[in-house]
Amino acid sequence: MDNRLRRLSNFDVKAYFGNPYRLPACAVERALIIVVGKKKLWTAAIALLVLAAIAAISVAAAYAYSPGIRKVIVIDAGHGGADGGVTGVNTGVTEAEINLTVARLVATELKALGYETVLTRDDEGEAGVFAENDEAALYNKREEMQRRRDIISAADPLCVISIHCNNFPSPSRRGAQVFYSAGSSGGKALAAIVQSALNKLNTEKTGRTYSALGGDYYILNCTAYPSAIVECGFLSNPEDEKLLTDDGYRALLAVTIARAVNEYVSSSLK
Repeated sequence: MDNRLRRLSNFDVKAYFGNPYRLPACAVERALIIVVGKKKLWTAAIALLVLAAIAAISVAAAYAYSPGIRKVIVIDAGHGGADGGVTGVNTGVTEAEINLTVARLVATELKALGYETVLTRDDEGEAGVFAENDEAALYNKREEMQRRRDIISAADPLCVISIHCNNFPSPSRRGAQVFYSAGSSGGKALAAIVQSALNKLNTEKTGRTYSALGGDYYILNCTAYPSAIVECGFLSNPEDEKLLTDDGYRALLAVTIARAVNEYVSSSLK
């Protein structure tokens, strides 16, 4: 075979189109046989490029529909239903209400970044239960947490972010803090990135920073997916409570969390 043809028959689709597939030799040779007899090598090159384009499109389509690369994030709005969580020191606002608002905002931001999102609850009720049915059934914390686990498992996410608000006996404690399961390297990496991002807000708003901490919490341990609890602030502190009931700050908080999650996913998929 002519050297020029040999180079064409070894045409690498990855080098030209960015995918890891090569054209089958038989397809290349068929294209060459059609045109070589007429000494039209430039036509051979065009034919090869067309074949390469078809192959690239086919591979891209296969990747687009592959469930293995779905970019799904689960956002867990802590508490809900009969379990309101902690309450604001001045306004009496429930943690469950703030958690849901922030979780929805984080979901919106992640969708804008190209992710699919799954919320463990999307109303004022318990996870996995319609709000109007809450009063008809006795609240069972264990069952409610297991429903959260089931929602996470069914979603098969890249990671899980659980939104909460904190409480402390001393009203001086302030700021956003992140927890992870001590046995999860992925969770630790996720928590570190989210905490680093939130510390910029902490520095500006509270004058202090935190390190992400390992913790023994059900939502962190119930699945193997990298998970982090984000305690958005202390409702036992009047200044934090004021921030957490402010729409502008909650939006800023959501953007910060979503971008940190995106940073974690981008680094973990390299």
